[in-house]
Amino acid sequence: MNFIKTIAKFLIIISILNLSSCGGLPKADWSKPAEPDGKKRARQNVKDGKGVLFDIGKKRGDTNFMFASSNPLWRASLDTIDFMSLASVDYAGGLIITDWYSEDNLNESVKVTITFLSNEIRADGLKIDIRKKNCNQNNQCIVKKINSELNDQIKTKILKKAALYQKDYDKKIKKNRPKKVFSGENE
Repeated sequence: MNFIKTIAKFLIIISILNLSSCGGLPKADWSKPAEPDGKKRARQNVKDGKGVLFDIGKKRGDTNFMFASSNPLWRASLDTIDFMSLASVDYAGGLIITDWYSEDNLNESVKVTITFLSNEIRADGLKIDIRKKNCNQNNQCIVKKINSELNDQIKTKILKKAALYQKDYDKKIKKNRPKKVFSGENE
């Protein structure tokens, strides 16, 4: 037990020494007089790009992940296949798998898998895979992949709904966004 405490103390001392050798905090520039009016100082900082920046909703490469409820492509996909029961849904992995669906003929059913390749609303942003299961009287089943117009119809319907959801979302954000107005600048 003492050995673990000794190693922990040693690691803490090494960490403190490493952090203190970094040079510390940047020094303030006192050679220029500061603007006494706080509002003008804040306005100048915004113009110079200084201060705290909250990049909510802005893209940063491939790390822009929205929550499932606000992702228009995800919502449109779930709305399009809402008549089918879901077997597996993984938002983080970008995958929706339905259960086997049969309307009238119990010997014939389909299963839809939607794979999201991107969060962007694009035709190559998702992949639709449809499997058809045919069973005979002895309950022996054959599963085949279907490449038909149904794949394209589902994809088109999802993309149209997603575009409408995105348009509504953009309108809502634009409406609620405060305008940057600096008094005395545009006069």
